[in-house]
Amino acid sequence: MMIVGLTGGIGSGKTTVAKEFEKLGIPVYIADEEAKKLMNRSPVIQRELTHLFGKDAYVDGELNRPFIANIIFNDKSFLEKMNAIVHPRVAKHFNKWIFKQNAPYVIKEVAILFENGGDQACDLIITVVAPKAVRIKRLLQRDNTSKEKIEAIMKNQWSDEEKAKRSHFVINNVNLSDTKAQVLQIHQEILKKS
Repeated sequence: MMIVGLTGGIGSGKTTVAKEFEKLGIPVYIADEEAKKLMNRSPVIQRELTHLFGKDAYVDGELNRPFIANIIFNDKSFLEKMNAIVHPRVAKHFNKWIFKQNAPYVIKEVAILFENGGDQACDLIITVVAPKAVRIKRLLQRDNTSKEKIEAIMKNQWSDEEKAKRSHFVINNVNLSDTKAQVLQIHQEILKKS
């Protein structure tokens, strides 16, 4: 079964694109969502993250996201250490999930696909792009955050240009009807390859 990586910077609209593939009957694995679930459910991950960040890493058994976000965006080494704990377990979870799927291909949506080397495990890659101003506007509407925090996250991610150069397909996600048409065209091209 082909694995198609789906990536894009924060606010580019990866979730919107993923939903369009789901409407076409393609199974979608959202790595960030699965990572969040594993960080809250796995006693091993909880123990290791508590060791890394201290006793405030969890509040009532739930990951203390604002506390951890504050640490990792001020010190990249903590982000790398956290990824080293979480990413291998997400990869293992994905490998179990894929065997339960019955489709010509699956979509694996990963925000930092290139940054963490996950592109190596994909047969094809789709990058979702949108102008920075559009992305910031979306995020300010969606999340309770500041423009400064959004730009700090963007700095930790590869640029759209870097991602696009290494991708098989690029979806320009500004207008939903255009995005749907691009998804359908890519879907048909992938079916020819699978």
